[in-house]
Amino acid sequence: MHTGPGRALTAVYGVFALSATARAGYQLIREFDVAPIAYSLSALAAVIYILATVCLVIGNRISHRIAVAACAVEFVGVIVVGILSRTHPEDFAKPSVWSNFGSGYGYIPLILPLIGLWWLLRVGRRANRD
Repeated sequence: MHTGPGRALTAVYGVFALSATARAGYQLIREFDVAPIAYSLSALAAVIYILATVCLVIGNRISHRIAVAACAVEFVGVIVVGILSRTHPEDFAKPSVWSNFGSGYGYIPLILPLIGLWWLLRVGRRANRD
């Protein structure tokens, strides 16, 4: 997990953990009344990004499994929130990280968990062989 692509993946998750946490913190403190659902989902996304980043850094067997679960939850969250933000736009007065499938972040929230899952499964298979 701690080689070139794994480091890059960890760095991207770290950037998203910082940015999502800062954004969600600001939104929850200053504007929670405006869009409570969207801002709560942004906070959930921040927690998942932090969890995935920490688990990618640790890199042992247990943290590997937690990272896989975090990426899977992240992907399901992006899909569900993406669909809901298109079908029920009234509930998303302000965008969250996962609204419209992460379009506000260049669709990286949609692609990142897939890359993370691919990488984690690849590394996990290699570790099981050794």
